[in-house]
Amino acid sequence: MTAPEVATMRVSRRAASALRSRVVTVVLFIAGLVLLGIGGATLLAPVAFHATSGIELGDSRSLLSETRAAGGSLLGAGALIMLGAFASRLTFTATVVAAVTYVSYGLSRLLSMAVDGMPAQGLVLATVVELVIGLSCAASLVWRREGE
Repeated sequence: MTAPEVATMRVSRRAASALRSRVVTVVLFIAGLVLLGIGGATLLAPVAFHATSGIELGDSRSLLSETRAAGGSLLGAGALIMLGAFASRLTFTATVVAAVTYVSYGLSRLLSMAVDGMPAQGLVLATVVELVIGLSCAASLVWRREGE
């Protein structure tokens, strides 16, 4: 290999690495932002948030407690994922958390559709969004590994 070829290869690898880094940052930013929004809404205004999908939580303190707990968990995961978009030492962990969270939500909704029937249209859309984001995060992990 000639010196110019080696130099070009180094630049190409650096450019590819920078592109990977930017793509992962964008994916994590979007994933984190979505979970921060949904988690915050579920934690702070569960009745209103779920009413947008036709779900009535009523005034059951136990059901509200369960709903808010899930919202807090999503809010925490969203914060970690968002941090991973900006703190390189958290990027891998944040990407794994995002992939697991989103794919498990999407697959759980698919299972519910098979067992319980079709939910409101907004929840079907949520399933698609969760699977797209989750698979994007999983692809980011694979892409990152291939770049090493």
